[in-house]
Amino acid sequence: MVAVHSTARGPSLGGCRMWTYGDTVEAMRDALRLSRAMTYKSAVAGLPLGGGKGVIALPAGSAPPQGEDRRAVLLDFAETVDMLGGTYLTAEDVGTSEPDMETIAETTRHVTGLAVERGGSGDPSPWTALGVEAAIRVACERVFGSPSVEGRRIAVVGVGSVGGRLAELLAEGGAQLVLADIDDRRRSLAGRLAAEWTAPAAAMVADVDVLAPCALGGVLDDYIVPQLRARAIAGAANNQLAHEAVGELLAERGILWVPDFVANAGGVVNIAVELEAAGYDTARAETRVRAIADTVSTVLDHAEATGSTPLAAANEIAHRRVAEALAATR
Repeated sequence: MVAVHSTARGPSLGGCRMWTYGDTVEAMRDALRLSRAMTYKSAVAGLPLGGGKGVIALPAGSAPPQGEDRRAVLLDFAETVDMLGGTYLTAEDVGTSEPDMETIAETTRHVTGLAVERGGSGDPSPWTALGVEAAIRVACERVFGSPSVEGRRIAVVGVGSVGGRLAELLAEGGAQLVLADIDDRRRSLAGRLAAEWTAPAAAMVADVDVLAPCALGGVLDDYIVPQLRARAIAGAANNQLAHEAVGELLAERGILWVPDFVANAGGVVNIAVELEAAGYDTARAETRVRAIADTVSTVLDHAEATGSTPLAAANEIAHRRVAEALAATR
């Protein structure tokens, strides 16, 4: 299924998530929720894109399809994308990969993130990680007075393709890392980066300066927020708040939370460069992704000026930009 939330600022862009769900309604709600977040992500980042999301729903308890079965599923999804005539552009997401996008591209041209040699921008994960690192540095500057991560104790919860690369970037900057993942096979990364390895639940409430949630969403809720010891939170996971009121709880505790759709926009920013008439350029992409630091600063400045939470400030900026785009088309 595909959810198109908005095309006010441009075609809706959002990855194709292959995941297990209890039923079709649950999958549909996930697609709708994620498509809305993509609209806000692109709008706050100032991109000429709207928000959409693709979901390939797998039955609960089933393993992802492989071989010819996987190919058939991907081509099925590609037909759905193509029916929308370019109002939705797909990309890789949780459960899908660059080779999957190659398969989808056999049926529709409305696919992004293909290999660089095919004119695409490749795997978006390193760019998402780079953007989150930029957001963490802004958060550190606001809370601790310096953007440096050297000596900062940072917990990265979820060290897959994005979280793992983020951990590497932070280690290069001199951070002391606490790493966690439900997949114990990723423990080797902790050894390589001289990091502490623990369970995800323990990492969430560890005695750290910064918490970086980089797995699935909903991890910040009424139960966990009172237990947090980090003073700043910025991560790659989508929809980190169990509900929007959690943003108020974080503010009440004096914890600076960088809205997820602001911090994790690096992959989308990179794809936006791919879509430009000049064609994809790695150096241009890096400059644009690093500029997420400026976007984070704008959001936090607006929150401070209006006496609101960072989430409220980011939502206001996004709503205003989408409304302006809608007004311009009337």
